[in-house]
Amino acid sequence: MDHPAIFQPLQLRHLTLRNRIVFGAHTANMSVDGLPGDRHLGYYRERAMGGAAMIVVEPVPIHRTAVLTRGNFRADDDSVIPHFRRITEAVHAEGAHILQQLYHVGAHGDWDNSLAYNWSPSGLPSMHDSDGSHAMTQGEIADIVASFARCAARAKASGYDGCELMAAYNALIEQFWSPVTNRRDDRYGGSFENRMRFSDEVLQAIRRACGEDFVIGLAVSVDPARPDVQSIESLQEVVGWLDRHHLCDYVTVGTGSYFDFTRIIPPVVYEDKLGAPYAAALKEVAKNLRIQAESHIRTPDNANYILASGGADMISIVRGQIADPHWVNKAKADRASDIRPCLSCNQMCWGRRSRDYHISCLINPSAGREFEWGGDRFTPSAKPKRVLVVGGGPAGLEAARVAAERGHRVTLAEASDKLGGQFRLAGMQPRRAQILDFLDWLERQLEHLQVEVRRNTYLDAEEIAAMGYDAVILATGSSPTDAPTQRYWPHAEADKALRGPHIWPAEAVMAREARLGKRVLVLDEGGNYKGVGTAWHLAEAGHEVTIVTPDPQVGKELIRTAIDGPVRMRLAKLGTKFLVESALADFADGKARIVSLLDGSETMIEIDDIVTGLTNVSNDSIARDLQATGMTVMTVGDCIAARHAAAALYDGRRAGMEV
Repeated sequence: MDHPAIFQPLQLRHLTLRNRIVFGAHTANMSVDGLPGDRHLGYYRERAMGGAAMIVVEPVPIHRTAVLTRGNFRADDDSVIPHFRRITEAVHAEGAHILQQLYHVGAHGDWDNSLAYNWSPSGLPSMHDSDGSHAMTQGEIADIVASFARCAARAKASGYDGCELMAAYNALIEQFWSPVTNRRDDRYGGSFENRMRFSDEVLQAIRRACGEDFVIGLAVSVDPARPDVQSIESLQEVVGWLDRHHLCDYVTVGTGSYFDFTRIIPPVVYEDKLGAPYAAALKEVAKNLRIQAESHIRTPDNANYILASGGADMISIVRGQIADPHWVNKAKADRASDIRPCLSCNQMCWGRRSRDYHISCLINPSAGREFEWGGDRFTPSAKPKRVLVVGGGPAGLEAARVAAERGHRVTLAEASDKLGGQFRLAGMQPRRAQILDFLDWLERQLEHLQVEVRRNTYLDAEEIAAMGYDAVILATGSSPTDAPTQRYWPHAEADKALRGPHIWPAEAVMAREARLGKRVLVLDEGGNYKGVGTAWHLAEAGHEVTIVTPDPQVGKELIRTAIDGPVRMRLAKLGTKFLVESALADFADGKARIVSLLDGSETMIEIDDIVTGLTNVSNDSIARDLQATGMTVMTVGDCIAARHAAAALYDGRRAGMEV
């Protein structure tokens, strides 16, 4: 076995875990009217089926003041019990154990969802918006303690094997621990022992309510970038105290806080195994507790190293098992290369959750749709066909893969010498090589499935029609427009400036087709990685880069992935200049005239070349030609409309299942 440490059983109170990999708590945001339904059931059952030893279902708000998202489960309400029981029974049937996370985020609640003011130890303001909070009375503290116990008892009645309390990211429990957020002068504040009193009462109340055969875990986090939250040394003191008092069974440690949200779900700018050193530090003080590591532990090699070196007892892998729900079983079968590799892109997991939708996955569009699509498995076609896929970008590759998984004989024709299309160019931007890993995975899958791949093969409509395939899927993508226009500044003079010499689309830069001077202006209308990532690439190569964007900040669309701040910091350190809420008015004789969209004032800057990050146009001519002949074809990805990679992979998956 390639990763033996992962597959050692572990005793956790009355449970025996079949391996050391946990599908940790995260907000899937899938409830309907506060109740888990078929979407939740399919999502968690798939990960249990995929080999996870234990699943921690997303947090339940324990009180009306704890509601945080539209998709939260009903707070403190017995009506959830039969709905949760469907999930716990399904997970147990697949051989996994299942816990439920309970939470109250204290000062950091969301009035728009809860319609309740935020309760906190000392009435301090939220860390992520301008709301203040209400300093809890001792009677209200007792109310919250009782609410935790009732919710834990409800979890047990629902069939859960235990519960995990969220103290991480400055939630209410941590707000009591920390002298920064706990400024009380009664028996719940001041000394360390007093600050531990709230969690002591909560944990003891849960044990009394649920008995001995019930696992209790605690989630904590470390944010090394912020001196005003719990340090690893202060957490060692907390965990050592919990360990000595035998109040819980395990502690899971992650990274980040509401002060620096980006480290909570680390995007690509952060190193692998980000949370591992903090788990190792807590192991030093834990004699009885099990310690679980989380945060950017992506691969079986990562997990096995941490476990084998004694740095943790368990590993929580969330995004990796969203991307590939069968991560554990593949690792156990020594098929790590068959694991669909998470991109750490956050686009459809945190990106959708941040917009209060249910989560999914860019590279695994079945995530959140298991109940509709049968999970990450495919039903063989009753009538196998000869299928032609035209175009080897992400949409075409996924369509070819899924069609072949279903037993069709598939040929994929790609006009260039490489597969991946513009997604490959994206993978050449700084810190985005995980995209190339994913494209390599797709190529391996096509080879395994015996898909015939024809590179350097351009096919026109007449040739396609003459080939006589049973089904044709067109994935011909999109291209930069020959007539670029600024959506926010649609003036004829400015449009003319974009059609002269020294104007390059971002794609030409990443494909190494552009020959640029020292001074480069990146005109970024998308606010996404096309413009920002290309600017980063150019700045690292030594160019003097100025980004011009109509948005109020650089990387506006990246906010949903929590990477916008780190990217701006890196660009700034590389000397990149930002001109926001601005547009290009003219470019001639090495000078660009920039106009403010706020007051119309103008700025002249000296540049050599302009790189554009604009929306592409669809390559749909072949589709239109074939449709004009009456031939039925399926179109997927950008050749329908230029969008992002998640849309392309979603289209490809649907086509492969429907052909």
